[in-house]
Formats: sequence, structure tokens, C-alpha cells
Amino acid sequence: MPVLSRVTILGAGRVGGALAARSPIPVALVTREAGWEALDGPVGEPVVVAVDNAGLDAALARVPAARRPDLVFVQNGVLEPWLFQHGLQDSTRALLYFAVPRRGAAIEPGGTSVLTGPHAESLATWLRAMDLPVEVVARDAFAAATLEKLIWNCAFGLLCQRFDCTVGEVLDRHGELLDALVHEFLAVGRAALGVNVDAPPLLQRLRAYSRAIASYRGAVKDWPWRNGWFVAAAAAHQVPTPTHITLLREAGALPSTT
Repeated sequence: MPVLSRVTILGAGRVGGALAARSPIPVALVTREAGWEALDGPVGEPVVVAVDNAGLDAALARVPAARRPDLVFVQNGVLEPWLFQHGLQDSTRALLYFAVPRRGAAIEPGGTSVLTGPHAESLATWLRAMDLPVEVVARDAFAAATLEKLIWNCAFGLLCQRFDCTVGEVLDRHGELLDALVHEFLAVGRAALGVNVDAPPLLQRLRAYSRAIASYRGAVKDWPWRNGWFVAAAAAHQVPTPTHITLLREAGALPSTT
């Protein structure tokens, strides 16, 4: 396995800060105001992009062209259109299956994180050194994993916001609505992405991950990349999603223009 001597992280928020605090090797932590000289370092060292989705354009604008192949995107949601737009479709990607409840909090390990791309193996070694389980997969397997993580974010985030509860309480109190949402999202994923995932094992994995971080509270956020993507894709492919739309309205999360 390749061994890293240093990792650069763009973004000192919940995820970036928690990874830096747990890292067994030096981390160059880049904030909005400071640390950007770390990107003048040698080509070939991974740069973990841990800014939120809305900050991707601003962060990318400050990355030297020579370092763009080293970028590692850990954001949730459907990133593919944005990546293709910027010529970054071959970048390293990560789906992180752990929780950081708030800025400054420690990582709460959950499921197995999934990595693909040029820096996947070296980052897998780094994460395992932090006692975080990880799997390196091919691009096609990553597409299915992306849909699975997207469903988790969108279903649990919406139910947490609608009922003002934790993900553990979603499992205990709102299992039928969770099942309905997952089946609707899978139908959209099949139509829009051509990704087929069996519902029963998926639900089992989603429940197991949620039990591992039962105190976490999700919310509807990053609208164009998450729940908003499901709304737009469902409309484009004429896939009915009544449970999703109803819960969005009840949670006050459906934009008035939708």
C-alpha cells in the first residue's frame, strides 16, 4: 500500500477539522483565509476537498492547475455534472461513512467508507490508520455506492427535519415512511442514472449505519445536489414520488418555485 507523509485538506469545517485532528500524519489545513501556500507543494500529494458543496467553485478557483489532478472530493450529492463541467471527472472520490455532529467534535465511526480514483489506495491507508474502515472500488461500483449514500442523506435528512428527531429515532418511529422514501428514490435512480440496487439489502445497510450513529441529526441541505436533484430527476423522468414531495412540504423544505 502507498504510504503518505502528509495530507492537505481544503476546508476546516466539521469534516476537514475532524480528519485533521484524528490524522496520524501531518496535515496542511487550508482555511478561507490561510494555508493556501500548501498547494504550492509537490504534485502527486492528495488534496482532500472538504468544503461544502456551495463552496466548491470558490475553492477550485484558487487551486493551481497543476494540483487539480490531486483533488479528492468527499462531498455528498450528485457531483458528476459539476465535475464534468470542470474537467474533473477522473478525480479521486470518497463517500465518507462516519459522522461529525458539529464543528470541533470527534469523528463517530459508522459504516465502511468508499473510495475510487488515483489517490484511493493511499487515502485508504490513511483512513485505516485512523481506525476508519474503507473499501476501494472501481468507478462503476462507486456509482451504485453514490446512489446509496445519496439516498441515506436525503431520506434521513428529510425525516430528521420533518419530525425534529435523530436518525435513531427515525428508525424507531418512522420506519414505514423511510421504506416508502427509499423505494421512491431507487425508482428515480434507476430511471435517471441507470443504477439498479435491491431495496431489502440496501435498507438493511442504511439501518445498520444509522444505528451506529443513532444520535446524529440530519437535515435537508445542499438542495441542488441532494433532495432537489431527486425532485428534478423525478420530474424529468416522470417518476412519481408522492411521499418525498409531501414530506418536503410538511418540513417546509420545498422551494416555492418547485
